[in-house]
Amino acid sequence: MQTGGKNVNKILVTRSSMPDLDEYIEEIKDIWDTHWLTNMGSKHKKLETQLKEYLDVENISLMTNGHLSLELGLQAMNLKGEVITTPFTFASTTHAIVRNGLTPVFCDIDSDNYTIDVTKIESLITDRTCAIVPVHVYGNVCNIEEIERIAKKYDLKVIYDAAHTFGVKYNGKGIGSFGDASMFSFHATKVFNTIEGGCMCFHDMSYEKELYKLKNFGIRNETVVDGIGSNAKMNEFQAAMGLCNLRHVDEEIQKRKKAVERYRENLHGTEGIKLSPVQENVESNYAYFPVVVDEKIFGATRNEIYDELKKHDIYARKYFYPLTNTFDCFHGKYDADSTPSALYISKRVLTLPLYADLSLEEVDRISRFILEMKK
Repeated sequence: MQTGGKNVNKILVTRSSMPDLDEYIEEIKDIWDTHWLTNMGSKHKKLETQLKEYLDVENISLMTNGHLSLELGLQAMNLKGEVITTPFTFASTTHAIVRNGLTPVFCDIDSDNYTIDVTKIESLITDRTCAIVPVHVYGNVCNIEEIERIAKKYDLKVIYDAAHTFGVKYNGKGIGSFGDASMFSFHATKVFNTIEGGCMCFHDMSYEKELYKLKNFGIRNETVVDGIGSNAKMNEFQAAMGLCNLRHVDEEIQKRKKAVERYRENLHGTEGIKLSPVQENVESNYAYFPVVVDEKIFGATRNEIYDELKKHDIYARKYFYPLTNTFDCFHGKYDADSTPSALYISKRVLTLPLYADLSLEEVDRISRFILEMKK
């Protein structure tokens, strides 16, 4: 049954944050005056300025989605050879590397916070290594200091996949200000969305010109096309949604925080259920709530919990599963056993429903169903 466009029975793993309809309509009204729908219009430029301030970054280039932001961001660096990354991520990360003609070299993850295991990076570096693409996972932040040390030692580029960490700060600095560049996703399922959308944040101003050309058909100006590019421009309607959502994002994050705190209160100390750590010096965005299920201790598997919740119209997600180095499109190319921690976690992790409008009563209900399975 649906009421007002919402399914009142189902609890999905996420629900997009949206402004009041009247607010969005007011924001897009002047588009009808200008007829400027895309190609870096006034709303695109305004959102770019506001996001640069909010994310606390030096430079930013908006694009139509996060994947193209990463793919073109890698291309703009003109990289050749091998890129060290992690298989515990969304398909986009690995595909962006491969689609640039680069070879992903998979590093295992830290079993505590699920980000790249920095103690294993140096053993994977060869004379063909050109970059590291670490992934901030679930809002958890990578070991930035150690990654920076390694990158400087071996003269490697660092491009962070920061899709999960919009608004996160580390030691008081915007997470997008670290490394050579950081990609954010503004997909509908993220903490902040522009319906679809994304960006690259970076330091080097020369990088901006390359990104502009790549996202705009290789066009430098009205008469000069001196590169071969794609089309990855964010349109004005996306930017308008972003302008609206940015006004409310801090409030939305605080709502997520309340749900996360209730989950922690309900599930803390449950044997066989591992909760994501609270990291020091990190201002969280409460993007996801993953639990890792040790079936030998808890008495039920991750898949059994997933199925039980589904019976009650509660839709959690096995995220990230499968690992990208086990995808059918890479059959026979990579060995998942070389990343044992990632493989272990991928088979046991479950992200529970989490979004700003999730009520504490719903959190309690989800928690209760899980706890009732404890044996």
